Amino acid sequence: MVVADDQTVVREGIVMLLGLLPGVEVVGAAGDGEEAVRLVGELAPDVVLMDLRMPRCDGVEATRRIRAQYPGTQVVVLTTYADDESLFPALRAGARGYLTKDAGGDEIVRAVHSVLSGDAGLSPSVQRRLLERLSQPEPEAPRTPGEAPDGLTARETEVLVLIAEGLSNQEIARRLHVSTATVKTHINNLFAKTGLKDRAQAVRYAYGKGLVPPPTR
Repeated sequence: MVVADDQTVVREGIVMLLGLLPGVEVVGAAGDGEEAVRLVGELAPDVVLMDLRMPRCDGVEATRRIRAQYPGTQVVVLTTYADDESLFPALRAGARGYLTKDAGGDEIVRAVHSVLSGDAGLSPSVQRRLLERLSQPEPEAPRTPGEAPDGLTARETEVLVLIAEGLSNQEIARRLHVSTATVKTHINNLFAKTGLKDRAQAVRYAYGKGLVPPPTR
């Protein structure tokens, strides 16, 4: 196993804890995602225990690269964060396990054994979050007839339609299950592509392109 965490005390503590557990051998430790990818290439471990918030290359990007380049190595995330903006990108990047740092040694070992046997190694709190997310109704698909204009992506078009419907950035974030910062990025991108300057212009643009029906009288 390789352990990746940018905090030296935490990393050394995890390595020490794992060294006391039967059936676990730590062959390397990394202080960031770049080093984690390099060590996987050199050591070919069965599992990487991966933190998410790290310098140079974060845990999500490191997970994506490891799974693409070294598919024989599984990734179990061990992080402080269990919010949607941390959890789902990590799982989409290829992590098969996800634990929070209040996990004990036995829970870590169970997660490692689970991913090595082809199952998911998720903490109970993460499993609950996934079930909650799956039980939520899907956001209503915006009306986007025809091709998106001016090279807008599907997500940028969704955001534009929701702006035209009068939603604030916070409301759009909740509707699409993303962060407010992500919404702002989409808005900046679509404004740049369309030459729009403000939300009022965005509303007129959406009506003019037929992305939303005109208001009824």
